[in-house]
Amino acid sequence: MAILTRQQFFDTIAPIIVFIRQQGSPILPSVRLAQSLLETGGAIHAWNNLGGIKVGSGRLTPYWRGETVTKGTWEYRGGQEVRESSAFRAYRTLYHYYKDQDELFLSSRYSKVRAATMPYEQADAMQKAGYATDPNYATKIMALIRQYNLEKYDAVTPFSMPEEFKDAQIVPLYVDQQFFGTAYYERGTNYVPVRKLAEHYGAKVIWKSGNVYVNGTLMEARLVTATSYVKVRELADLINLTLEWDSNAKVLFVH
Repeated sequence: MAILTRQQFFDTIAPIIVFIRQQGSPILPSVRLAQSLLETGGAIHAWNNLGGIKVGSGRLTPYWRGETVTKGTWEYRGGQEVRESSAFRAYRTLYHYYKDQDELFLSSRYSKVRAATMPYEQADAMQKAGYATDPNYATKIMALIRQYNLEKYDAVTPFSMPEEFKDAQIVPLYVDQQFFGTAYYERGTNYVPVRKLAEHYGAKVIWKSGNVYVNGTLMEARLVTATSYVKVRELADLINLTLEWDSNAKVLFVH
């Protein structure tokens, strides 16, 4: 479990939340940040469930593959707060958790959550839809949004695909189990930002006369707004990286 300062907590989860919003998530980043803090108290556990999502029906999704953890939780029953033990979903990463939460919000029960355009409207819709049993859930979320000025994260522009990758999709890139940035996935191949990733592992990257060299080896690259992207497999073979592709959630892991 990682117990962080409030700013460390937001710095850890905000890039993932903003990325998912750019992908088209209906949940406002301010609401998601406040909800995550409210549900966890600022602690990130190994099971990465920051919203108290229970096992429920047990139906698998691309982002939840059946892993669970049983832990204590507070619920409101008959107007009284009681301590219970429940089975919760466990996730490999925070990205998997937030995307699975979006799957939950696709149900008709949460239609007003998806339609909301303002933080209070969305938090209130979550409470009325029964996301939590706490009768003050929306009020608490809004108090956190105001306290930490979280609405500043809501100014998010959806992804616009560059001409160089018009047939690709943008996917999350995890390096050593940490969210590192984004990659382009096109026809079964992942393309990664070569300088950022290679230099992270101590490789030498040179850009010369329109060509990219890694440790002296010329790489085939595509240039997107001053960033060169290369095939991750070719880079991995050159500097001895281990790759893993989560084909269900479409997440690239590099070790």
